[in-house]
Amino acid sequence: MNKNTQEAMFSSKSNDWATPQHFFDKLEEKFGDFTLDPCANKSNYKVKNHFTEGGLEKDWSGHNVFMNPPYGRAIKHWIKKAHEEGQKDNTTIIALVPARTDTRYWHDYVMKADAIYFVKGRLKFGNGENSAPFPSAVVVFKKNDAMFPMMGVIKA
Repeated sequence: MNKNTQEAMFSSKSNDWATPQHFFDKLEEKFGDFTLDPCANKSNYKVKNHFTEGGLEKDWSGHNVFMNPPYGRAIKHWIKKAHEEGQKDNTTIIALVPARTDTRYWHDYVMKADAIYFVKGRLKFGNGENSAPFPSAVVVFKKNDAMFPMMGVIKA
């Protein structure tokens, strides 16, 4: 990993990294077409219907949501919101998150998910030449759903 990439990924200069298109396509194959991206910015959204501001305050109900939240300190708020929205009828949340199993948000919310898929290998976010310095997971929040296995692996 070159010095510039390392500095950016380990600093708070940027915490919203674009999901690799090939990986997003795999997720849509597995979970169906997404109808909302609640935490996008103007350059990294993956779904036509998206929020670039205020996603934490808006209602996500009735959507098949794809979420790659900002990976900074605010991630705990996004994970909490995903858990809460996933309890609503006809709402599915698919969240791509760092697999930080030692964090409070992981234990408070991710461990209550309907399914957790660990990503085999490391993703290359945005236009990065190097893989992320952390493992990733795909977390599914959906009310009363036995459709997905509790744990699994998705190849990067």
